[in-house]
Amino acid sequence: MKRLTKKKALTLVKELDAFPKVPESYVESTASGGTVSLIAFTLMAVLAFLEFFVYRDTWMKYEYEVDKDFSSKLRINVDITVAMRCQYIGADVLDLAETMVASDGLKYEPVNFELSPQQRLWHMTLLHIQERLRVEHALQDVLFKAALKAAPPDDPQSQDSSTPLSACRIHGHLYVNKVAGNFHITVGKSIPHPRGHAHLAALVSHDSYNFSHRIDHLSFGEAIPGIISPLDGTEKVSPDSNHMFQYFITIVPTKLNTYKVSAETHQYSVTERERAINHAAGSHGVSGIFMKYDISSLMVKVTEQHMPFWQFLVRLCGIIGGIFSTTGMLHGMVGFLVDVVCCRFQMGMYRPLKEEAPLNMQENSETPLPTENYSQ
Repeated sequence: MKRLTKKKALTLVKELDAFPKVPESYVESTASGGTVSLIAFTLMAVLAFLEFFVYRDTWMKYEYEVDKDFSSKLRINVDITVAMRCQYIGADVLDLAETMVASDGLKYEPVNFELSPQQRLWHMTLLHIQERLRVEHALQDVLFKAALKAAPPDDPQSQDSSTPLSACRIHGHLYVNKVAGNFHITVGKSIPHPRGHAHLAALVSHDSYNFSHRIDHLSFGEAIPGIISPLDGTEKVSPDSNHMFQYFITIVPTKLNTYKVSAETHQYSVTERERAINHAAGSHGVSGIFMKYDISSLMVKVTEQHMPFWQFLVRLCGIIGGIFSTTGMLHGMVGFLVDVVCCRFQMGMYRPLKEEAPLNMQENSETPLPTENYSQ
């Protein structure tokens, strides 16, 4: 009884077989079918190979949310070289609440404004990257994932005391409130004032004014490798002594989460403007470099994502099954069309055979019939 039950169950399972097997004696191999199979296997191999590279690659996902952190401090990273002596200029920050921020984190280093060949090569490379970033925005994703950024080479002239050093490199960082403010470099050292602050510009001669400058680096937030800021590599030459350079900066808080870096930083966009100061002609202003910044209330979350393994397997099965089914249908359709055309025009296997008389009938037709002689 048990054997009979097992036999019925096995028969039921066989009837549910969705992949019936065809005996090999009923299968016919053709040259066209072999050619199509070879093409299909080649396509499967090529697409599966390319899909593996897609699986290994990563991409950046951008999301937006409201920045709820207003109590923390904002870090400003500065590396600017001005074509004036260090004792003639001063740098500080004045925020929207007219609160003067101490610039104790900034260092003033006498240097030469002209770059050495190694530094000029670095500077030209940085400008080339900036040009490509303006055209190809996807290049920033590559920099995010690479997280590589070499430091500019040291200036050998700054270590040589015999070379006159007529420029000043201002570098370091300082912390400000997360409100709009103005970071500026102008003539004279800054001193606190009840209504803000003031610069001792009266002690500096106008002939020594020269606010030609080069911005090696300017960023906001934590310094992260792989990020090139819009003003990095900017170089401006002042045509006259009384000149004002203005940069209007919009800062966007950014939370970066990649496989190499996970930190919070601040990206920014900038608009530049410069003009000459001529008090005799009625123009107003102060000579110097002014960077007015404002902070956006939106935060950008940049996350590096990777294709999961199960999705890779599904896509791989779709490629193999899709090519197999598509080539099979195309082969059957082309074969059907060929049969229709050959049948219509009686070509190939559909060509009619010539009718020939049997051999014995031909031989009989060639043999002369006997004649009978009737005698009278």
